[in-house]
Amino acid sequence: MTQREFYHSRAWRQLSKAFLMSKHYICERCGQPAEIAHHKHYLTAQNITDPDIALNPENLEALCQNCHNIEHFGQGGATAAGLAFDENGNLYQKGTIDYEKVF
Repeated sequence: MTQREFYHSRAWRQLSKAFLMSKHYICERCGQPAEIAHHKHYLTAQNITDPDIALNPENLEALCQNCHNIEHFGQGGATAAGLAFDENGNLYQKGTIDYEKVF
């Protein structure tokens, strides 16, 4: 299973929504509105099918878009590189329509 397939799966969409609701859609780092259920232990090809990692609420953190970008790119890294994550957690180049062609 690819990350794209995982993030589009019914199980992930349901868990992500329920998790964000449980955190009242508040970013756990800065207090702004949260948009992303972030995996604290990053998903890899080796663990994406392990429900203890991929579908475990204890491995999730409610983050706003900015805090999620900082987590993956460092302070200002995403902005400087023109990169961001969409609402499904997919990486894309700002200003492009089809992020799959970029990465």
